[in-house]
Amino acid sequence: MTRFCILFGTFAFAASQGAVFFYAPQEASLGLSQKIFYLHLPLAWWALVSFFIVFLCSIFFLKKQNPIFSHLAYSCAEIGELCALLTVLTGIIWGYNAWGVWWTWDPRLTTALILCLIYAGWLILAHLDIESSRKAKLLAVIGILAFLDVQLVFFSARIWRSIHPAVFTSQGAAMTPEMLLTTLLTLFSFGFFWLGLVSVRYQIQKLDQRCTDLFLTALTKENEE
Repeated sequence: MTRFCILFGTFAFAASQGAVFFYAPQEASLGLSQKIFYLHLPLAWWALVSFFIVFLCSIFFLKKQNPIFSHLAYSCAEIGELCALLTVLTGIIWGYNAWGVWWTWDPRLTTALILCLIYAGWLILAHLDIESSRKAKLLAVIGILAFLDVQLVFFSARIWRSIHPAVFTSQGAAMTPEMLLTTLLTLFSFGFFWLGLVSVRYQIQKLDQRCTDLFLTALTKENEE
């Protein structure tokens, strides 16, 4: 299943670029540079999905104390951070063509940058030399609190005056039917690739924990002898 998700997602997302360049029309004011939107949006949405799963796994870990949830939370946090950083990077490139500046402290951009820094700190904390059970609980608590900024990123354009364009408005999708179909195609195809990456990272996390347990067991036996 992991291999299928990665292979299917890779080829489907690559194929969707055909729709991006040959099916979806060019935006009137930005022209060809608007096409980066079809990479920017999937990265942003699946980053938010990743952090939502971190939030859920953190809650379940505090309730169940099952390491499966901590492994899945770490896997999603790592992939989500990668997607979030690429979202900011592609947003900067798009913003330069749209606004004429590389960076502006727009509410959506600012909250997205803060989100990247929060989960970067989360990942750094995960690698610190702290007692494992205590660290897992601390990460779970931070994973729950960090989700507050995820909601700010999502609703920032509506809460504050933002120049960031909205994909959907009260009147519906702010794009042509061809653009909307292409957007949905890229979102769907990238989702398979994302699922494959999370699955691979989760298996690596479990193997890493297994190796650590075996090492500690061997070390304990050696000390007893």
